[in-house]
Amino acid sequence: MAYSDLAFGSPDTQFSFDLNGNTLFKKDDRNYINSLGIANLNTLGDTSLLDIFLSTGNVIEPHYHQNASELVYCIAGAAVVSVLNPISKQLLNFPITPGQVANVPRGWWHYEIATADGTHLLAIFDAPTPEVILGSDILRLTPANIWAHTYCLDEKLVKTTFAPITQSVFIGPPASCAKPIHAVQGQTQEQAVYDARHLSYGASQGFAAPQGYSAPQGYSVPHSYSSPQGHSVPQGYYLPPSQDLRL
Repeated sequence: MAYSDLAFGSPDTQFSFDLNGNTLFKKDDRNYINSLGIANLNTLGDTSLLDIFLSTGNVIEPHYHQNASELVYCIAGAAVVSVLNPISKQLLNFPITPGQVANVPRGWWHYEIATADGTHLLAIFDAPTPEVILGSDILRLTPANIWAHTYCLDEKLVKTTFAPITQSVFIGPPASCAKPIHAVQGQTQEQAVYDARHLSYGASQGFAAPQGYSAPQGYSVPHSYSSPQGHSVPQGYYLPPSQDLRL
């Protein structure tokens, strides 16, 4: 265990911690993430967690954890946990409501979308310091000419498409491009939100991003993360160096 060498009688031993003061990322007062890791609580062992708060239509962006599995537990509200199975090549969607969980194996691409206001999720990891590769970083840090050459795309269009992604997103859509989602006749609001996320991001879905948007402020990145924005992540949560993301 991570605390095997810790003297439990030591005055430095920690048995409690307040996550409310350890915010990993904040988009606004209804969409933010608090974190807990071994750096915050030295008796924690091989586990860590993220305390996630979301309003309808907000997404924990596509990402994967290269060193940890993730168990997503719904405390309040509702969400859809989507997981790409790398073996079957299937995208699996798991709606969860209070008391229900969805499990994401280590290294699997996944994301979560809130389908109700006041959604509260607890993400539990089997590692004392979870690592993460964010989709926004893969898109913005891989050179456009590599995307274009590899997939036979128009390089100019690739640059134009990804140009608004200037920072790690964490919770999308960014505050400056979020719009309300309206249900069509016969749809519930939950169905409308789900369709908006899993179909296109066209204007009819309410997710059209204006050019030149800036990602919301208020998060930080550790010293090991090379970022021109100079943000930092609180102790206990690790983002790998940006050069690791250059494919």
